[in-house]
Amino acid sequence: MGIVWLARDQRLDRDVAVKQLLIDGSAWAQEATARAMREGRIAGRLRHPNAIAVYDVVEHQGWPCLVMEYLPSESLANRVGLRPRQLAAIGAQLASALAAAHEAGIVHRDVKPDNVLITPDGTAKITDFGVSRAKGDTSVTATGILAGTPAYLAPEVARGAEADSRSDVFSLGATLYAMLEGEPPFGVDGNAIALLHKVAKGTMNPPRRAGELTGALLWLLHRDPTARPTMAQAEEILAAAADGRSVAPPSPKTPTLMLPAPRRFSRRAVVAGVSAAALVAAGIVVGVLVSDSGETTGSLGTPLPATSVPTSAPPPAAPACTAAFAVGNTWPDGYEAAVTVRNESDQDVTGWELTWTMPEGHEINNLWGGKDTQDGTSVTVTNDDYNVTIAPGASAEVGMTVDASDESRNAPTVECREQ
Repeated sequence: MGIVWLARDQRLDRDVAVKQLLIDGSAWAQEATARAMREGRIAGRLRHPNAIAVYDVVEHQGWPCLVMEYLPSESLANRVGLRPRQLAAIGAQLASALAAAHEAGIVHRDVKPDNVLITPDGTAKITDFGVSRAKGDTSVTATGILAGTPAYLAPEVARGAEADSRSDVFSLGATLYAMLEGEPPFGVDGNAIALLHKVAKGTMNPPRRAGELTGALLWLLHRDPTARPTMAQAEEILAAAADGRSVAPPSPKTPTLMLPAPRRFSRRAVVAGVSAAALVAAGIVVGVLVSDSGETTGSLGTPLPATSVPTSAPPPAAPACTAAFAVGNTWPDGYEAAVTVRNESDQDVTGWELTWTMPEGHEINNLWGGKDTQDGTSVTVTNDDYNVTIAPGASAEVGMTVDASDESRNAPTVECREQ
């Protein structure tokens, strides 16, 4: 539907890129023109070092043209063989630009490798705000066509929800995923409708090559939009992954414990109980008297043998740390999970160990945020170097992907002890 030219701005003496929409008088020509105007208007509001700037919108021989920043670069889609940390650094740059767009009230709606430009020195810039939506704009298309590329859509958008900043987060995760795994999270399909159904279902293929980027990636790709990080948080966790620090996605909230309802007693039962307690107390007073000399005697004055009063055993000390296992994203032959380790004491926990029993046929294939050993169904995880210390009331996270030979997704009980 268009072509991009390298052009020369003679007034400002600089190279620019000119995106020319090739409309031919067809029914969608008016919409294409409106799209060009919208892209210029929206992108013109955004000034960020990791976003392609739009300078002007002009018309040439009846064709709308966008005058944009020229960036000697190549599409991210053409960059193969990037390592997880390299890709995390690119993702952090894109998240920074998209966070600025969200702050300005702009949702990109079509984040994908083809819309990311990479310079030889590794600078990344997001481009093509053609289907973007800004606050106050009318609908993106007059015909109500779904905006965006199906393979990179968030599941809720594929189900018909309005795209927002949270769906941009998912699309960024899908972009990074595709560059690592060779295809988007829900695969590829020549039939766009079939692919939309697959995306809407939200059952993705697990990442296998993400390394230290796995935790951050699964957080961006969370099926629940409310559980995803904001774009600003995405920038932070991707920057951490670029530095080699693995990130575990937060666990879902621990379910509220349902306590049994208090037993109701009748007034008669309460009175009877009080009377019985009074009689017991009276028996003690009658049965045990203290003589003038201080000697304990029975009710008939005979001395009682000396006895030691039994004392109850002290309650066991509360554990310094507790842990909870929660299942997140799932797929046909496995799932993603996280264990939250919480310091319940009033002093720092300076080392911790987790143990639990996995269901039969379930095996951890990738773990971050800790060091694990699995002997059959018995799992032991110790802290990593960066999360060895947990302050009072604070918590640490361990994330993992698990291969499962069945469809059970029950969370095991995890025990935590301080080392």
